[in-house]
Amino acid sequence: MNKRYGLLAVSVTTALVLSASAWAGGDPARGQARAQMCEGCHGIADYRTAYPQVYPVPKIGEQQAAYIVKALQDYKTGVRKHLTMRGIAATLSDQDMADLAAYYAGETRK
Repeated sequence: MNKRYGLLAVSVTTALVLSASAWAGGDPARGQARAQMCEGCHGIADYRTAYPQVYPVPKIGEQQAAYIVKALQDYKTGVRKHLTMRGIAATLSDQDMADLAAYYAGETRK
């Protein structure tokens, strides 16, 4: 195996393990209480945001927990570029993210 690809494989594996550990201890009940801030956009059918640009806001119910945690981490660090989501994610601890992920992973999409 090429040395470069070997390092990439180790990096990806490490990231997946860290992401999995970040959401493994999530509490759906705490996540539901915290999710009120999310429902103003993600809970409205066919909602479109107007800032920073117009686009459909995704539904996040039944989304995989690891994906939600990773997305929130990426908003918090600025990897994902959305000012509103970055501001919200900046207020979340790792436990908050895990709780939200556990709640949304178990919620039925409406």
